This record gives sequence, C-alpha cells and structure tokens, in this order.
Amino acid sequence: MKHVLCITTYPPRICGIATFSYDLINAINKKFKKDYVVEVCAIESTIEKHSYDDTVKYILNSSEEADFEIVSKKINHDADIDLICIQHEFGLYSENQESFLKFVQTITKPIVIVFHTVLSHPKNSSREYLQNIIDACRAVVVMTHASLAILQNEYQIEKDKISIIPHGTHLVSQIDKKQLKKTYGFSGREILSTFGLLSPGKSIETTLDALPAIIKEYPSVLFLIIGETHPVVVKKYGEIYREGLEAKVKDLNLTDNVKFINEYLDIDTLLEYLQMTDIYLFTSSDPNQAVSGTFVYALSCGCPIIATPIPHAFELLSDNTGVIFDFHDSLQLAKSTNSLLKNEELRIQMGISGLQKTAFTAWENTAIAYTLLFEKIMGSNDILTYSLSEINLDHIMSMSQKNGIIQFSKGNQPDIDSGYTLDDNARALIALCMVDENEEHPRCGNFIKLYLNFILFCLQDDGTFKNYVDKNEKFTSQNDDVLLEDSNGRAIWALGYFIFHANAFYKLEIAEATKAIQLTFPILNKIQSPRSIAFVIKGLCCYFMSKPSREVYDLIRMLADKLTGLYLATADNHWKWFEAYLTYENAVLPECLIYAYHVTNDEQYKDIAKESFDFLLEKIFINRQIKVISNNNWLNKGESNIKYGEQPVDVAGTVIALSAFYDVFRENEYIQKQKDAFSWFMGNNHLHQIVYNPATGGCYDGLEERNINLNQGAESTVCFLMARLSMIKSMASPTDEDE
Repeated sequence: MKHVLCITTYPPRICGIATFSYDLINAINKKFKKDYVVEVCAIESTIEKHSYDDTVKYILNSSEEADFEIVSKKINHDADIDLICIQHEFGLYSENQESFLKFVQTITKPIVIVFHTVLSHPKNSSREYLQNIIDACRAVVVMTHASLAILQNEYQIEKDKISIIPHGTHLVSQIDKKQLKKTYGFSGREILSTFGLLSPGKSIETTLDALPAIIKEYPSVLFLIIGETHPVVVKKYGEIYREGLEAKVKDLNLTDNVKFINEYLDIDTLLEYLQMTDIYLFTSSDPNQAVSGTFVYALSCGCPIIATPIPHAFELLSDNTGVIFDFHDSLQLAKSTNSLLKNEELRIQMGISGLQKTAFTAWENTAIAYTLLFEKIMGSNDILTYSLSEINLDHIMSMSQKNGIIQFSKGNQPDIDSGYTLDDNARALIALCMVDENEEHPRCGNFIKLYLNFILFCLQDDGTFKNYVDKNEKFTSQNDDVLLEDSNGRAIWALGYFIFHANAFYKLEIAEATKAIQLTFPILNKIQSPRSIAFVIKGLCCYFMSKPSREVYDLIRMLADKLTGLYLATADNHWKWFEAYLTYENAVLPECLIYAYHVTNDEQYKDIAKESFDFLLEKIFINRQIKVISNNNWLNKGESNIKYGEQPVDVAGTVIALSAFYDVFRENEYIQKQKDAFSWFMGNNHLHQIVYNPATGGCYDGLEERNINLNQGAESTVCFLMARLSMIKSMASPTDEDE
C-alpha cells in the first residue's frame, strides 16, 4: 500500500482547487483502493479555518511563516508518506512566497506539483522563483498544452519533466433536456447559464449587457447565474459584486430573464442544471486563466459553449465545439448567442463534439493518469489492482423496451430506429439469469421474460431463428442477406442456460423454452460455423444438466467431434487452433469443449480445450494486459496481431472462459489472467481509459487507437455485465500474488 499526501485546500473550504482535490483524491482512493491511500495536508489561512474529516492528516496555515517549517518537519519524519502532491495556485501562497519555496526545497519526499495557473511573460524574478520551485520537484503537472508550451519556452523547463493531465470531469448519465426543464419549472425557456463562485473576474455583467439584444429575438430566454459569491470576496468586500449585478438586472428590465441560484450546489444538482442548458456562457476576464473546471464540466454535459479567449477555450473549442468571443464584448456575445439559438442542429453537434473531447477527462481516467505518474516517480514495478465496479442494471433497463433490448444507442440514449436482434436478447437473457442467481433485483423477472419472449418470437417452424427485427416488430431484409448460424447458436445457448439456471418461479417459461430448444434438435447436424457449434454445445450441455437424455448426449458428442475434427485438421506445432485464423469471440471455441468434457468425460475434449486456449492466451496477453484480436483485421496463421480495434464482446468472452478453465484445471494463472482481462474495462488498456461507464451502467462500444467509441449499445453493455458477474466467484479465489 502506497501513501500519498496531497497539499491543497480541501472541503469544507469552498474554492475550485478544494473541489478539484476532493474529486481527484476520491477517484484515486476508489479506483486503486488496494494499492493507494491519498491523504491531505489542508491549506488554510488566518481568516479562513475549517474542521475537516479524517482525510486531512496535517494542516498548513499559509499566513504563518513558521508553520511552513513545522509542517515540513512533520512530513519528513512521517514514514508512512511515500510521495507528496502539491496543488499550486499563486494566491494560495501569496502571503509567504519565500517560505513556500523553502518548504518545497526542504521536503525530502518526492514531490509532484500541479500548476492550476501558469503565468506567461514572467519577470525575471518570477521566472527564477518558479524555476526554483520546479527544481525541487520530481515532476510537474499542467492541464493544457498551452501551459506546457509556456513552461518550456518561457521558463526553460524540460519537456520530460512535464505531464499534461486534463482537469477531471464527472461522468453524466444523459437526461432528456425537455424533461429536466419541466422538472425545474423552466418549460418553454431557452436556457443560458454560467456557474462558479461569483467574483468580478467572472465578468457576469458582460452577459447582462448582451441580454437585451438576445431577448429582442428570443423573449423566452432565461439566464441562470449559478453559484454563491466567493467566500474570500465576501470576507473582504461583502456582497457588493452580486448586489451590483442585481441592480443591473433591474436597470435593464431583465428580471423575467435572469435568475440567481445563490447556492453552492451539490454535484448532481449542478450537472442537471448544465444538462438543461441550451448554451453555456463563459465570460472570464482573466487572460491568464490557464484552465477552468466550470468550463470542462459544461462540456462534459454536452453544452455548446460561447467563451472568452482563455488558453483552455482555444484548445477545447476547436473543431466546431463552441464559439470564442473577445473579452467584455457584449455585442459580439449577443450576436454569437442569437446565431446559435437559431441553429438547433449545430448546437446538438457542438454538444456531441464536447462529449467526445471530454470523455477521456472523466475523473476515473484522471485518477489513472495521476496514479501511473506516481508509480513512475516512485520507480514502482508493481502491477496496479483496478477496483471492480458495482453491478448496475440501469442502462440495460433503459435499453429494454416493449419488445426486447434495443440494438444500438447514441451515447447512452437508446436508438429505437436500430431495432432489435436475437443476438442481443439471447445474451441479455443469460446475463439477467446470472443476475438472478447472484443478487436480488425487483425487476429482474420481468426482463428475463421479455428477452425469452423475443427469442420465442424469432423462432421459426423449421427450428431456425430470425435475427433482425425492426422497431415495429417486423423481420427485416437483413435476415435474408446475413448468415444467421451464430445468432441461432446464441439463441440455443440462451435457452439451455435459462432452462438449467432459472428457478421454479419460471415454471411456465421453462416449459416454453424446453419446447423451443427441442424444436431445434433435428437441424443441429447441419451447423457448420465453429462459433455456432460452440454456442450450441454450451446450450445443450446446460440443457442436459437439467434434462439428461441420450438424444441430447449424442448431439453434444456429434458437435464436439465436429469441432475437434476442425482442430486436428488445422493445428500444428506453431498454430494450435480450429481455423487458419483468429477472428471474433475466439475464447468460446475451447470453452465449449470444457462443457462437453463435463458431460462426456472425454479426455480428448479436455486436452484440446486446454491446448487451444493456452495458445489463444499467448496471442492476446502482453505484460499483464489483454489485447484481443482486432476487428480491423483478423489474425491469419503466420502473421502478427494487429493493434487496436478491440471489442468488449471479445474481452468479456475471455473473462468468462478463464473462469471455466480455472474450475477444471485450478491453475492460479487463469484467475490472474481473468482479473487482468477484466481490468481492461476498468482502464488497464493502451489508452489508460475506462471502457465501462459507472454513471450509466453502460459499456462503450469499442477501444480504438486514439479514442473510445462512446456509444453504449446492447452487445457491449450486456457482455460487460456477464463478465462482471463471472468475476464474483473468481474474486473469492485468491492467486499466489494476492496471498
């Protein structure tokens, strides 16, 4: 266990850095709870003192010169502290700048310093001061490329010492904008908003001066000013700034078009305000403001943004994600706002672009980035343990409508126009049965029946299944154009799994499923696709364990022999596989032979299963990280695996198969690889980004070279759930490493 001390302001102190630190620390402690503990040395001043929770280990009064020396000695003598992370903003240490410099220089622990502001065009004394601080630190973190360029070019800091880790954002489960407006009493209004602790630097008056011209074209506009006055401003000047804004609202006859939300909102409420916002207005008058948490929060909620030209805006509002206007230019702001209000399609596109740009800044990803930097600074060679996610059915339930689970989504919003597939509903039936076995859920039964009914709807009189169904419950022409063997195999797997695993509550449904699977028996000898064979074997083995018969036993042997025949015909000393290439859902081929072995006790099935599975694992595991076969190009015999284009369905299939192999062979390596494979969803991948979205319960559709496909379709989400549920048993089986 490694201990990091973060020197920062911290709640209940109200300021941007305190909020930032709280979110970062919470994310690291939650993400890597087996590896890291992050505690706090809280920065306060003579005029601002607070009571803290147990996260705060030390307190540094930045108003007291002597306190810097006292606290540095405590830190140096604290054997539990492995690394120091300092959150730096010039105003935090302005009372005793030289004492802060000496403080940093005398700390003997490795230091990572995070600059929230980097001043350009420094005086020689300011440049030397910052250089001295950086010299005492092992690494520097900034949040924008502009800040990195300033440190390099104007402070002569080596690039290798600087890391860019963007400001974190909260993942949002998208809520319908119209519904939110109705909930808050804003129906029929075009919402403009801004948020943050009020101070003159926010330049809210710029928007107020623009509003008359905006209201002339859009009388129903409502401008929300969200946030209380900055506590430091209140202590020094009272509410003069807010009162001035309120007076201006009256003078300009804007009372019906401006609403002050004079509160420090909890994060959930704030994100709802941002989600109902049609245009977010960022009017800061400080050209040196390197980064804005308010700005990125708005982007992460899908807000189109109009902003003043701070460096952060230039970086994030390129590529049609927003509009930049000049400082204090109310006329320009009014024109830009009216133009955007006229173009809903453009606003939607800007919102989508913003979501794409900020997806990698989720606090979960930020936690990974900081932790990997800490590991590098400490020279650690340890393998990080990514914490498991909670089981969350929200997205699956939202994707499941009157006919079944919908095929695709746009973000986390179901795309009903994509229709339904047998594939997805078969997987969903298995997944919800797994949920039913492991934890109680009040609506699980309804969904199990929904997916089963869809499978029965797709079943034809000849024992085959259709796969594609449109939103109007009609079979589509795709069923005539696409080979359906694999989807048919998944349906049989799902029926068999349901029959074996469903409890007595489903007596009627089990009878219906039994009739359905029996209808398929006469045509199973015609199946040629290896994966279809594998899915059918899994389904028949489950069925056999519930309703054993000679007929089913013979079918299992016939299909297993067909699959082993393919293996014996193709495999050699260097290529131990069933085909001359590796494609998709590869793990199910050796896994199904484990199922066949359980029923028949045929050692050949067991031997081929292990030989082929170990071969597959050699191809897809590199240094404790899984890289499944790319969907951009299959892996042909004698070729190297192509990187990128990784699909959740393949990772999930490997996770599930590893559990089956551990059950038979009891090799700890299988459990360790299962944990490593599942951690791919949690961020253990080449992008170091989460593929599972804990805010929605959905799983992103794919991992590409430079980005993640942010759509959360049925296949990826259901497969993730199956993988997560398969981890329950394995987590109770410690590896040698755990021990």
